[in-house]
Amino acid sequence: MSSGFGPSTAFASARARPAAAFDYRDVLLALGRLLLGGIFVVSGYGKLTALSAFAAGLEQRGVPMASTMALIGAPVEFFGGLAIVLGLEVRYAALLMIAFVIVATIISHRFWLLAGAAREAQQIQFSKNVAIAGAFITLVAVGGGRYAVERLWRRA
Repeated sequence: MSSGFGPSTAFASARARPAAAFDYRDVLLALGRLLLGGIFVVSGYGKLTALSAFAAGLEQRGVPMASTMALIGAPVEFFGGLAIVLGLEVRYAALLMIAFVIVATIISHRFWLLAGAAREAQQIQFSKNVAIAGAFITLVAVGGGRYAVERLWRRA
């Protein structure tokens, strides 16, 4: 005899829940999008408003065509983060941000070229970016959730 608890009961009740019912998971997903995308909005804005300094930093790191890459990277970071925060085409935005994070990680966190404390610090930053890419992969899988602007567009 079932106690009323456990996976089968939980999943059955989740499926039976009306579409308009409150679900804390949607709130958590929106909060997660805000926290994850917000990092990129703030950082991307800083790069957009100081594009020449961003390009100079890329050039110092040996990035070819640093000015062109800065013109691509800064808007991708800002608008990609904004799309995640607002819930605009979240799956596509998350794919874009995965590519951005991979490129940024390879450019900025080459711990394997360093030694000592500098290596350890950059290895931590590298690992952090791998975790961020994992969060974007999760968004590709689940989408933006109920509190995403894209949901409003699909209703119309």
